[in-house]
Amino acid sequence: MDLRHLITFKSIVDNGSFSNAALKLGYTQSTITSQIQQLEQELSIKLFEKIGRKMVLTPVGKELVPYTQELLNTIEKIKNMGKSSEHISGEIRIAIAESLMSYKLQNILSLFKQQAPNVKLSMMSLNCFVIKDNLMKDNADIGLFYDIGGLDENLTTIPLCEFPVVLVCSPLFELEKYDFCKPHQELNVNFIINEKDCIYRRIFEQYSRDHEILLNNTIELWSLETIKKCVASNLGISFLPRFVVEEELANHKLVEIKAGCTNTTIKAVCAYHKNKWVSPSMALFLRLVKEHFNYDI
Repeated sequence: MDLRHLITFKSIVDNGSFSNAALKLGYTQSTITSQIQQLEQELSIKLFEKIGRKMVLTPVGKELVPYTQELLNTIEKIKNMGKSSEHISGEIRIAIAESLMSYKLQNILSLFKQQAPNVKLSMMSLNCFVIKDNLMKDNADIGLFYDIGGLDENLTTIPLCEFPVVLVCSPLFELEKYDFCKPHQELNVNFIINEKDCIYRRIFEQYSRDHEILLNNTIELWSLETIKKCVASNLGISFLPRFVVEEELANHKLVEIKAGCTNTTIKAVCAYHKNKWVSPSMALFLRLVKEHFNYDI
């Protein structure tokens, strides 16, 4: 059995299509198709079937996935036997919340690169709910995100630390006109925040509903830096982790607003699937994450 065919099979499963697998592996799509046909002939089973315009796994194809993963894990173990960290190789797929990616990961990445220069890191900045799904579907090896509740028992979850969240505005904002602690009011203020499933957006919106505080409008942006610049330009207020706005608060580009939700914290966690083999490169990354976040507290 040609190992390349199993790698191709797993890549199709991980990347969602033959064409995506071809891009990932650097093959033509005809090569991908040919390899799968050869694997099907060798195993005397049908791995994929066409439903509408999409190729999907057959029931027996789904059965093959965990065995393929187990075999590839074993091969990775053999490749890394007896190697020190600077000689280990392979790839780690990391799914991470944008705020942690932008403000908390740089030192970890730098140390990891120094200690394991031959390991490829594939980084994906995703919503916390999507990160959890990616870990469950084996589309990511490690997730760094916020505890959104209901963590699956199939995930090994490592608590890291808790971060306070703050309500902020521009120094130009007429703060004396508004009281965000007072319930039952409608405020002519824009709430500038990222996408709707963001945990700290959910916290603020729940607080607003509970206290019947209605803001004029929500401006949804997908970049924390853009959100901060809009708030600093007095276009509205935002509710963000303190570490995201620490520099702007210190430089008086942003001002903290007192509100009933400003004692809230969010918990950062690191997770991976409980059935996943923790390779030497994964073990190193996890150790650096735990050391960094414990120090960061």
